Amino acid sequence: MAYVVQNGAGPSASVSLSNHKDDTDDDRMIAAVLSEEYANLDNAVARRLSNLSSMPHVPRINTFFPSFSDASLDHQRLIQRLNAYGLYEVKVSGDGNCQFRALSDQLYRSPDYHKNVRKDIVKQLKEFRYYYEGYVPMKYKRYYKKMGKSGEWGDHVTLQAAADKFQAKICLLTSFRDTCFIEIVPQSQAPQRELWLSFWSEVHYNSIYELRGMPMQHKPRKKHWLF
Repeated sequence: MAYVVQNGAGPSASVSLSNHKDDTDDDRMIAAVLSEEYANLDNAVARRLSNLSSMPHVPRINTFFPSFSDASLDHQRLIQRLNAYGLYEVKVSGDGNCQFRALSDQLYRSPDYHKNVRKDIVKQLKEFRYYYEGYVPMKYKRYYKKMGKSGEWGDHVTLQAAADKFQAKICLLTSFRDTCFIEIVPQSQAPQRELWLSFWSEVHYNSIYELRGMPMQHKPRKKHWLF
């Protein structure tokens, strides 16, 4: 991806830009290696939740946020569901990038590649606007430019774009009272992988695993890991 230097940048800015591009290329190379390394992990979470019926997914932007009391009840409901199915959350930072961090953890077994994940999703939004424009009740260019900014909350439109970009079925274990489980599938191809997230409704995303199927770097140290 090209980077644009503004305000009459001189030679020193060019060097800085080159170094930044090298760092980004290194990150992408490491991420690709990690992705290949974990591509053959078994679908432990899918097996654990195979008896759940999923609800249809409708892409939408963020327009509603629960009150504190409703959010607290939702969080307790999500914890109960995680415990009931023997699942563990890898908690990611709640800095506005949580959806992209959680997707990064599922793709690369690290949340640290969230900037690359966001860039890939925004590129998908820009190049295939006919898939998503109808779900966005604002000027579409304004929408995808906003989504390109670090800290901007991801929504159900970006989840659909992620499913399409990464050829993945994205599975959400949610805190919604009437909707425990949502599947988001690619629109024009069969999914090649599954990505599993917990969704504290309209508040936060985390990455989820069955404990036995977790990579070693994610295994909790506490004896009693469910909470």
